[in-house]
Amino acid sequence: MTLAFAAALLTGLALRYWLATRQARHVAQHRTAVPPAFAESVPLAAHQRAADYTLAKSRVDLFEMAWSSGILIVWTLLGGLNALNQALLAAIGPGMGQQLALLAAFAAIGGLLDLPFSLYRTFVVEEQFGFNKTTWRLWLADMAKGVVLGAAIGLPIAALILWLMGAAGSSWWLWAWCTWMGFNLLLLVIYPTLIAPWFNKFQPLEDQALAARVTALMQRCGFAAKGLFVMDGSRRSAHANAYFTGFGSAKRVVFYDTLLARLTPSEVDAVLAHELGHFRHRHILKRIATMFAMSLAGFALLGWLSNQVWFYTGLGLQPSLSGGNDALALLLFLMAVPAFSFFISPLMAAVSRQHEFEADAFAVAQTDGRDLASALTKLYEDNASTLTPDPVYVRFYYSHPPAGERLARLSQEAA
Repeated sequence: MTLAFAAALLTGLALRYWLATRQARHVAQHRTAVPPAFAESVPLAAHQRAADYTLAKSRVDLFEMAWSSGILIVWTLLGGLNALNQALLAAIGPGMGQQLALLAAFAAIGGLLDLPFSLYRTFVVEEQFGFNKTTWRLWLADMAKGVVLGAAIGLPIAALILWLMGAAGSSWWLWAWCTWMGFNLLLLVIYPTLIAPWFNKFQPLEDQALAARVTALMQRCGFAAKGLFVMDGSRRSAHANAYFTGFGSAKRVVFYDTLLARLTPSEVDAVLAHELGHFRHRHILKRIATMFAMSLAGFALLGWLSNQVWFYTGLGLQPSLSGGNDALALLLFLMAVPAFSFFISPLMAAVSRQHEFEADAFAVAQTDGRDLASALTKLYEDNASTLTPDPVYVRFYYSHPPAGERLARLSQEAA
């Protein structure tokens, strides 16, 4: 296990480093000229700003990549998690309380270790390029709310899964999977009305003319939502977006105020039609089904690994022979799996890009394709998204098609 984990981790790190340097080099080489497809719509200054923004983020990503890999090795092969577990056993004694304390302590330490990168991205990189609108007070309030929600929601579900691991016999993983899926579906329902308002203000769309256009579009597409809302995204960032949230009858349409300030009504229609396309093609249900299948496989694998001594010892842990290793198994699994699952990223990204093309085609059928093209161009420019990403990097990471490829396909669809 030790050799397999180390090989996967180091191979993945080398591959991510190679991809990141390819991306940075490709963007830098194409910084001096706007791609021909965007020559009339994107100024050179905006193109260069997007390139500089991409390069700045890439530099941070490289440092974080090395830092995270080092921390992961400390937690596992160098015995960090084992030391934390032993310290809590000595202080609390074995039992559910100690296992929950282990999960909470691991999450708290991990959050603190990641904090410098979060701060640097928000208050240095985003600030430098004019995107950050978050004040220190708002940032601290968001962090405090996140901790409270994490404890209020995370600890009970963790306690329930740990209890199932110890009380439900050899098939505990199936019961735990059912519990986890039910929990995720419940979150889809309650998030729009109970959780999201903790962080942002949501007001009904007051522009009656725009509301009428949007409602007519949704009726034409056979779609119903519980309401049209505007979110105060400008409190934290200058980035713009729109999305659907919720599940079943709890679905609602949410526009960032920054988006409405930038796009024309017909462009808003086109962006919304794209989102409707995801529902028409059942992309959301397909993603949920994929999540169900992958999590089922994950819980089944965890159910087997949690009974293998070599799983613990191979990752730097000494399990208790008398039991009570459930929290350790959960944490080890959550740390080890990404080192192996990283290599299927291109497949998942390819499926997501295909979904975006299908949603674009639906939007072109329902609205004017030129409106969607102009809206996307504005969003690429406003969000400083590079127009010249490295093709290999795109195939590995991009969940959305790159700008040039996407607009070329839009032209074909419109024709």
